[in-house]
Amino acid sequence: MIKTLLNLLFPKPCSGCGTTLLESEHLVCTHCRHDMPFTQHHLDNNNETAKKFRGRLPVEHASSVVYFHKEGIVQGLIHNLKYRGKEEIGSMMGQWYVHDLKEIEALKDVTEVVPVPLHKKRLRERGYNQVEGFGKALAEGLGKNYNEDILLRTHYTKTQTKKNLAARAEIINESFDVAPTDSDNGKHFLLVDDVITTGATLEACGKALLKIPGAKVSIITMAYAHS
Repeated sequence: MIKTLLNLLFPKPCSGCGTTLLESEHLVCTHCRHDMPFTQHHLDNNNETAKKFRGRLPVEHASSVVYFHKEGIVQGLIHNLKYRGKEEIGSMMGQWYVHDLKEIEALKDVTEVVPVPLHKKRLRERGYNQVEGFGKALAEGLGKNYNEDILLRTHYTKTQTKKNLAARAEIINESFDVAPTDSDNGKHFLLVDDVITTGATLEACGKALLKIPGAKVSIITMAYAHS
């Protein structure tokens, strides 16, 4: 009764399209859930996310959960996740995908799930890393360790839209480092992020992790954006 009254007084919007959620719905409405643009990348080793790193970074596996289109459902989800404090969206997307990932042979020996880190200044500004819920959901579902300490963002970078691609890539490449121990040698790290566009940030993070002797890297993102 109280829950119904609260829903009437303070209706909750769908994080995808903004329509009012029914009492039985959580975060996204049934319509958005039905129309969610899942990539099915996990079924194809030669998928679009994997192709991003060909010749750039050796990865054991790479895939994304959904496609990101401007003005689409996923844009609404990511915007609410990053800028409106709806951290549960990341957890929800991780829970959606983890069952598919359990069937991928290349991920059987993953040892750690590692989020793309925010710089400490950005973390203070936002209050949370938007990738954390997604990464923790994958780690829990796969029975792996979640490690947010091994990969470091060393530079605080503001928007780079006025710089050319080469200059932006150079800045990104200099922005990450690792803080491993001897016990991290030979581990398989599953690197996670929110949206992949050019892949430059994930490439830089992967290269940093591959400084660790014997390390392997796989990549999972919430969304794939056509650049």
